[in-house]
Amino acid sequence: MSITDQKKAKLYRMVMKDHICPYGLKSKDLLERKGFDVEDHHLKTREETDAFRKEHDVETTPQTWIDGKRIGGYDELREYFGEKITKDDETNYKPVIAIFSVSFLMAVAMNWKIYDTFLTVHTIEWFISIAMCLLAVQKLQDIESFSTMFLNYDLLARKWVRYSYFYPFGEATSGILMISGALVWLSSPIALFIGTVGAISVFKAVYVDKRELKCACVGGNSKVPLGFVSLTENLMMIAMGVWMWLK
Repeated sequence: MSITDQKKAKLYRMVMKDHICPYGLKSKDLLERKGFDVEDHHLKTREETDAFRKEHDVETTPQTWIDGKRIGGYDELREYFGEKITKDDETNYKPVIAIFSVSFLMAVAMNWKIYDTFLTVHTIEWFISIAMCLLAVQKLQDIESFSTMFLNYDLLARKWVRYSYFYPFGEATSGILMISGALVWLSSPIALFIGTVGAISVFKAVYVDKRELKCACVGGNSKVPLGFVSLTENLMMIAMGVWMWLK
């Protein structure tokens, strides 16, 4: 494609001394990756930005024009190119997939470092233990939001609200101890207890009461639906608790 034949786009974005709009940068990058020659217009002051919004009757910047037609902001630009946009209330399994994938790879790496092989029984032990720790971290980032969502379905937390605050600490403590193999008399009962209560609570909410809820497993802002993933988390803790105790 010659320079004269190259697709062209106009982009208006905020570029100020104290602020460069990240969505403007993303829009420019997306257009360039799609083969567009970008006519990049910088809005350098708040006054200039406000005037631009008023002139074009738009609420936000950046704004993109292609072939003389206004496409809109970054999300609208992604939709224009056929990319999927996740809505605010749309369910999303990505956080769980990321946590379990990283946990497994960390377990494999630890196993390789110690035993010079990828898979042993320790790989599974470390995988579950690391996953417990990472899931606990997600909850502890905003324990208030977690506890609020957790109270929607956990049977024990509904009877004793403070349990919703203790849960992530118990999960983290049990996971850390299981990684080290220390204090099994403590880590195993914790995992068995919170896993059993959690499994019963999730099963009742989803499969008996048929409720459609979001799972608090990856924190209070989770878009993960309550169901199989939540039940799996609790069953993994039960299995790990039993296994470590039997060992």
